[in-house]
Amino acid sequence: MTIRQLSTIAALCALSSAGPLRAESRPETEAEHDARMGWFREARFGMFIHWGLYSVPAGEWKGKKYGGGVEWIQDFAKIPVSEYTPLIQRFNPVKYDADAWVRLAKEAGMKYLVITSKHHEGFCLWPSAQTDWDVASTPYGKDLLRPLAEACAKHGVRLCFYHSIMDWHHPEYGEKAPWRGNHATEKPDMDKFTAYMKAQLDELLAYKPGILWFDGEWEGAWTHERGKDLYAYLRAKDPALIINNRVDKGRKGMTGFNAEGEFKGDYCTPEQEIPASGLPGVDWESCMTMNGTWGYSAHDHNWKSPETLIRNLIDIASKGGNYLLNVGPTAEGLIPDASVERLKAMGAWMKTNGEAIHGTQANPFPKAPAWGRVTSRKSADGNTRLYLHVFNWPQDGKLTVPGLTNEAVKASFLAKPAEALAATSGPDGIVLTLPSGPPDPVVPVIALDIKGSPSIR
Repeated sequence: MTIRQLSTIAALCALSSAGPLRAESRPETEAEHDARMGWFREARFGMFIHWGLYSVPAGEWKGKKYGGGVEWIQDFAKIPVSEYTPLIQRFNPVKYDADAWVRLAKEAGMKYLVITSKHHEGFCLWPSAQTDWDVASTPYGKDLLRPLAEACAKHGVRLCFYHSIMDWHHPEYGEKAPWRGNHATEKPDMDKFTAYMKAQLDELLAYKPGILWFDGEWEGAWTHERGKDLYAYLRAKDPALIINNRVDKGRKGMTGFNAEGEFKGDYCTPEQEIPASGLPGVDWESCMTMNGTWGYSAHDHNWKSPETLIRNLIDIASKGGNYLLNVGPTAEGLIPDASVERLKAMGAWMKTNGEAIHGTQANPFPKAPAWGRVTSRKSADGNTRLYLHVFNWPQDGKLTVPGLTNEAVKASFLAKPAEALAATSGPDGIVLTLPSGPPDPVVPVIALDIKGSPSIR
């Protein structure tokens, strides 16, 4: 028995004897909740990083190529744990540069990043005292999260962790399958597994994450009661922590929103989709891929264009949500060139137009205008700045802000702030006179300052 295994047993016993740690009985006030969620609402844009042993096969197993989420390859190919375990000796990310990753995120306009501390395969990117199924057992042997935490602190980017509840490797996880690590366990014990998970989460809290982003909660072994308990446990440990709704059982599939009921979680998590009208009054974040998979695939080249990614970001911000855009690094530790190129293109657009995304509120109009999307910002003087994201350039040079009755103070492109645009009030709203062509070939943004709060007929 290894030293780390002995320490695991000790930690599990301590947690089991201590019982669940409950959050303070006084409920969080609305003001306290708003303060805790403040940075998340300001951010609007973050990087998702899916990285683990699944980057070694890179979407192919025994000559068969798998599509979709290749981080699921152990499940897709039903790879027995005895065959999957040797991948740990092939994971050696010698080209990993945490500082370069964080700089790439920051230059793209991203304010936080969420990395898979542990995905469904159970492998951990940090040296955990609770298991040998971690980066310390690889040829690389070093903590992958610590340098990322240091780089995030250096560059002013929030570090956050994805953590899978479902665990295909652990012998006590409660849903069995012949290829999983619990195949020989007659009756897996979820109390033991939950204690193990809490001990690992205690280790992760030492990195001071802004968010714990849970997943894999849908199997029957994880219950509503366990979700409530885990949420309370973590919030008592760190009252400033933000926790997504996948900690509990309320998520309604890929739409990500909660079913009715007292389900825990601070925000909702649509996956690979953007809600048609957002969800007013609820915090949410759409997580999406650049191609068709989360983990690294050597053969998935179906990349979304930079223009599509920028429009997704705008669409999400205009509906009051955040955009969590994924990259899947290789087993060597490199973010694919196609991802880098797209993030740099987004960064170029954000350098001019980031003001129209960060810290903005949703479109105040009943629906999106035919020409594009709108975000807004309240000024300190009580006036409002509307950001008009023009997807479809008007051929007649006239852009109507429908139904807006406020007095226009000033209008100009963010790309050309010194050049004012003519703005006149008419029966259909405020009409802006535009030049013959857009100053930005992707999505030009007009800043329209108006008196007071938007008044829409």
